[in-house]
Amino acid sequence: MSEPPSHSSLHWDEQGQPLSASFGDVYFSRHDGLAETRHVFLEANQLPERFAALAPVHGQPEPIFTIAETGFGTGLNFLAAWQLWRQVAPVGVRLQFISVEKYPLGREDIKRALSLWPELGDLTQALLAQYPDYLGPGIYRMHFGPVSLTLIIDDAVAGFEQCLTSTDARWRSPRFRADAWFLDGFAPSKNPEMWREELFAVMAELSGPATTAATFSSAGIVKRGLKAAGFAIVKVPGYGRKREMLRAQWQVSGAPTASAAQRALDIHPRATHSGGKHALVIGAGLAGCHTARSLALRGWQVQVLERDTVASQGSGNPQGLLYSKLSHRAETLPAFNLQALVYAQGYYAPLWQEYRELGEACGVLQMATSEDKARAQQDVMAALGESQQLVRRLSAEQASDLAGLPLAAGGLFFPGCGWIDPRALCRILLEHPNIQVQTHCAIDQLAFDGHNWRASDSEGREWQGDVAVIACAHFSGQFAPLAHLPLKPIRGQVSYLPATRESLQLRIALCERGYLAPARERRHCLGATFNLGETELTPTARDHSDNLAHLGDFGPALADSLGSYPPQALEGRAAFRCTTPDYLPIVGPVADVDAFKEVYAPLARNARAQITASTPYVPGLYVNTGHGSRGLAYTPLAAELLASTINAEPLPLTRELAKALHPARFLLRDIIRSNAKR
Repeated sequence: MSEPPSHSSLHWDEQGQPLSASFGDVYFSRHDGLAETRHVFLEANQLPERFAALAPVHGQPEPIFTIAETGFGTGLNFLAAWQLWRQVAPVGVRLQFISVEKYPLGREDIKRALSLWPELGDLTQALLAQYPDYLGPGIYRMHFGPVSLTLIIDDAVAGFEQCLTSTDARWRSPRFRADAWFLDGFAPSKNPEMWREELFAVMAELSGPATTAATFSSAGIVKRGLKAAGFAIVKVPGYGRKREMLRAQWQVSGAPTASAAQRALDIHPRATHSGGKHALVIGAGLAGCHTARSLALRGWQVQVLERDTVASQGSGNPQGLLYSKLSHRAETLPAFNLQALVYAQGYYAPLWQEYRELGEACGVLQMATSEDKARAQQDVMAALGESQQLVRRLSAEQASDLAGLPLAAGGLFFPGCGWIDPRALCRILLEHPNIQVQTHCAIDQLAFDGHNWRASDSEGREWQGDVAVIACAHFSGQFAPLAHLPLKPIRGQVSYLPATRESLQLRIALCERGYLAPARERRHCLGATFNLGETELTPTARDHSDNLAHLGDFGPALADSLGSYPPQALEGRAAFRCTTPDYLPIVGPVADVDAFKEVYAPLARNARAQITASTPYVPGLYVNTGHGSRGLAYTPLAAELLASTINAEPLPLTRELAKALHPARFLLRDIIRSNAKR
C-alpha cells in the first residue's frame, strides 16, 4: 500500500462502449464485442468441443480446464467462457480462469460495459457481487460453483511469473499448465510494453503439449514471440473488419520441470501426497470448517474431527466483527490484512444474503478517538486511493448519522463488513455432502503409515485419509510434527449486555479499543479483553468492568445507556485466541523438522548460502492455525490458500505473502538467527 492502485481511465462513445483514455483503444469490437470474443477466443481455441469432451473418471481427481488470459478488461471474455462452460461442459469438471490486468476497471464501469449484453445478465450479476471493492496490486480469487476466477493485478509478465514457484529461472516450476491462452489486451501498436519477449517466454513455461492460444492480433511482434516460445501459428480470418488473426498450438514437448533440488529455494512447493481425495481435518473451529469446505468444493471427501463440539472454543462467541487493521506501510502484515479482508468480504456477501442466522452486513466503523489515530487513518486513505470502494473516511457527524445515534468520533467505515455469528458460520460451512463430522473425539494419535494418515482417539476409534490438516488452534502443538511452532494462547472475554431503548438504535458495528455489534435478540456482545498468561476460562467481573470501560470510546449515548450495568451481574464468555510472534497465521505444508534443520544448516554459517537439496516435508500433512482475533477475516483466504496448495492450483496470494504464512518460516528464522548470535 505504498502508493494508490492504478485504475483504467475511460471515455464512453455515443454507443455506450468504453474506450481507454490511456491507450486510445477500444476494449472490444464496436460491431459486437461478445460475437468477437466467441470467434477470436472460444472458437479459435476449439473450446466448445474441448469443454464437451471433458469427462470425470471415478476415483480420479476432477478434470480441470485452465484458461489463462492477458487483459481482463471488462470481464467479457471470462463471462463468455463461463456461459459456454454452462452450456456444454459435463457435471463433475471444473473451469479455472486466470487473468492478469494491470489497469483494472471499477465495478460500476464493468456494470455499465456489460449491460450491452442482457443475455449475460445473471453471470454479470454474479461477477459484480464478488468483484473486489479494492484492486491494488495482488491476487484476487472468486468462486462461482465449478468455475473459479483468479484475477492478478500486475504487469502481464510479472503477474504470470507469480504462477511460477520462483523468479529465478534455475529453480522455478509452474503452478499450472494452461489449456488455452486468451491473448487479449490493447493492440501491440498501442501497448507494446505488454507484448514483449518476456511475456511469450513465461507463456511457454506455463504451457504443455495440448496448450492452444488465440489472439485478435496478427502483428509481427506477436507472430515472432509465439514462434520463439514454441508455438506453431496459423493465420485465420479475423472478426469484423480485421482481416486476419492468429491461433496457435504449443509444439515443444517435454517441458522442463524443476527437479527436487532445483525447488530447494521454494519454501512453498506443490503438494506431495498419495493422490487420493480423502482428507482428515482436525478441529471444527473457523479454520477447520473453512478448510473442510474448500476441500469439499474441490471434490474431496472430508472427515472433520473435533475434541468438543463444533465452534466450541475460540470460534464460539455469538457475535464477531469482520474487519481488519490496515496501514499505509508497505509491510507484510498490513498487506495480508488487506488481501484477507477483500477476499472475506466477497466470500461472506452471498452467505449474508442466504442465511439470516449468519449475521448482518451492517458495515463496520473503526473509530479514531485521538489525533494520532486520525492521522494514521488519513494515511491509509491516501495509500488506498480515492477510487476504491472498500472504505471511506467519515466525520463524527457523518458516522453518527449512519450509526443512528451520536458517536464520539468518526473514522474509517467499511460498508461491506458487518457482524457474524461464528457458530452459525461453522454449521453452514459443514453442510456439504462431502463433509462428515465427528465431535467429542480428542485425537491423541496421528501417524502416517506410508500410504495414509491415521487418527485415533482414546476410545480406540480410528479414521484415515490421504492428507491430514491440523486446524485446532493452540492445541495444534500437541502433535509432534508441530511441537516446534511458537503458538501462544491469549485469553479473551466478551460481555453480554441487555439492549436498552437507546442502544437498539445502533445500526452499524463499532470498534475502537473494544467492539460493539448491533443488538441481536435484544442483547449486545461487547468485547474483548486480552489476558496474556491467564488460563482460567470462567468469566470475571474484572473483565466485564474492563469491557464496560471501552464503551466510553463510542460516546456518551452508548456509555450512559449500557455502561451502568453492574459488572458482577453480567453474563459473558471467555476463550483462547491462538497467536504467533509475527501475528500472521500459519498455513501450509508441514516440514520434517530434523531433516529441515540438516538441509538448511549452511544458513547458520552464512545467511546467503545456496541450498542445493529439496525442502523436506512430512508427506501429506498440513496446518492452518494462528489466526488470533482475526479469524473471521483470515480463515476464508487461509483455507483457500491451503486447498490450492493441496490441489497444486495457482495460489490466491502472491508468492511473497504465501511464504510469509508458511509453517517453516520459524524454523528458517531460528537457523539464520543462530548465525547472527555467533
